[in-house]
Amino acid sequence: MRDLGVGFGYLLKGQRWVARHGRQYGFGLLPGLITLLLYAAALVSLALWGGDFVAWATPFADDWSSPWEGLFRGFLTAVLFALALLLSVLTFTAATLLIGQPFYESLSERVDRDVSPDGTAPESGLPLHRELWISARDSLRILFRAVLWGVLLFGLGFLPVVGQTVVPVIGFFVTGFFLAEELTAVALQRRRVDLRERLALLRGRRTLAWGFGTPLGLAFLVPFVAVFLMPGAVAGATLMARDLLGEETRDDEADQAAKEEITR
Repeated sequence: MRDLGVGFGYLLKGQRWVARHGRQYGFGLLPGLITLLLYAAALVSLALWGGDFVAWATPFADDWSSPWEGLFRGFLTAVLFALALLLSVLTFTAATLLIGQPFYESLSERVDRDVSPDGTAPESGLPLHRELWISARDSLRILFRAVLWGVLLFGLGFLPVVGQTVVPVIGFFVTGFFLAEELTAVALQRRRVDLRERLALLRGRRTLAWGFGTPLGLAFLVPFVAVFLMPGAVAGATLMARDLLGEETRDDEADQAAKEEITR
C-alpha cells in the first residue's frame, strides 16, 4: 500500500515542478485547451441533437402510447450522454497527448535533464513522424481497451446496489490505471519501451499507478481542471517512469544523503 502514497507524491512533485518552470507550464497548457474545445463542442452537439439521434435510431417506438415513448427515449438519451461523459474522461488524456506530442515531449525531456544526476535525458533517436505514428497507434490500442472497460462498467452500473457503490469505485481505479499508462508513455517511449512492456511495468506496480492516476481521474471530472493539471501530470509521470525503470534522480540522492546524515 506504500506505493499508493508514492504515486500520489509523484503527482504532487510534477505540479511543483511546472510551478517552478512557468514557461514550460504555459506551453503545456496549449494542447489541453485545444482538446477541451473539441470535446466541449462534441458534448454540446450531443446535448442539442442527442434526442434527435435516439429518435432516429428507435423508429419502432414511434407508435408507442404516451408517456412510454417519451420515457423510453429520454432514458436512452440520458444513457447516451452519460456514456459520452465517461468516454470523454477515459480518452481526454490520450487525445491531449496525441495533439500535444511535441509540447509534452519537450517538457518531459526538461524534467529528465533537471532530475538526472548527469543532467542528460534519454532520446529515442526516431524522427518526429515516426514518434507521432507510434504514439497514435499505441493511443488507439489503449483507447480500445478503455472503451471496452467503459462499456462493461457502464452495463454493470445497472445492477442493484453493487452498480451504485462498488462499480463506480472500480471505474475510478480503472481510469487511474489507464491515465498512468498514457502519461508515462511520453517518457517511456523516448526510452524505446513498447506498449506491452509499459503495461507489464505498471501491472507489476498497480498501486503506484492507482496512487498517481486515480486522484488525477477524479480531478479531471471537474470542468477545466484537466487542462491546468496536464503539464504537471506529464512532469510527474516522467518522474514515475524513472522509478519504474529504477533510474536514480537527484531527489533520490538528496533523500539518501539526508538519511545517511541522520544515522551518523
